[in-house]
Amino acid sequence: MSWQTGPPRNAPGESAADDSASLLGIAEVQRETGLSARTLRYYEELGLLPGVRRRAGGRRVYGAGEIERVHFIQRLKRLGLSLAEIKELNAVYGIAGSTRAMLSRLDEVLERHRLDVDKRVEELSTLRGDIDRYRERVGGRIAALSTREGDGS
Repeated sequence: MSWQTGPPRNAPGESAADDSASLLGIAEVQRETGLSARTLRYYEELGLLPGVRRRAGGRRVYGAGEIERVHFIQRLKRLGLSLAEIKELNAVYGIAGSTRAMLSRLDEVLERHRLDVDKRVEELSTLRGDIDRYRERVGGRIAALSTREGDGS
């Protein structure tokens, strides 16, 4: 089972040799994920994609596991996690080897982000109220000017 999403894409009984046919170059991974080559190399540099292999000549190739990991990183980023937090989760997984430990840590990180979101929602709600009040004043001034212009003043 993959560390982040579920069972691997290979069918039971497929060997690693069978997987070599499904290796993708960096351009293909860019098309599939929407990430730039620089971002993919950066993720590798940070240790977020440790399994990236190289072909003769040094060209990077990505297997199904690396693609799944990239998608997982993208989901965590959409949830608001920083790359440092994602790296920490990766380290927790690597050290503990326990899905329970990783999920517990992920739950803590997500709870912290939930609190941040709640705070931002509250601030945005206050801002919305301020904007509504300001628009009311502006609307009143517009109405007053329209009345004066209608009087011929």
